[in-house]
Amino acid sequence: MDLWLIWLIVAAVLAVAEIFTLTAALGMLSVAAVVTAGSAAVGLPMPFQFVVFAAVATVTVLFVRPIALRHVLQPQAARFGVDALVGKAAYVVSEVTGLGGRVRIDGDEWTARAYDETLVIPAGKTVDVMEINGATALVYPRD
Repeated sequence: MDLWLIWLIVAAVLAVAEIFTLTAALGMLSVAAVVTAGSAAVGLPMPFQFVVFAAVATVTVLFVRPIALRHVLQPQAARFGVDALVGKAAYVVSEVTGLGGRVRIDGDEWTARAYDETLVIPAGKTVDVMEINGATALVYPRD
């Protein structure tokens, strides 16, 4: 079997392993194996292939991986839909208990339940939206 084909198989195995680990390190090693497969295809001797693999692996793991991880691990810039309501203040329109009630969030009226089912929150109080469950806001008093 040709050496370049072996390097491509190594690259494929590393790429599949990267899918399961999501660390970006195995992906960088996979890239190094692909570059080494190219050097093997042009006839570079085996010891120099290992040097190419080591050099490309070192450069990608030390310099490219941190940049890739920084882009992947960025926090979501903005929340949309009902996710944007979590953490907002709401005004209790009708008494909220563990069974039900009504609150006004950003001008819209929502069905609500107390986050702590033992609480009874009277109308007129300000509450925080802790969670949205379907079309129901789970709220907790601000006091």
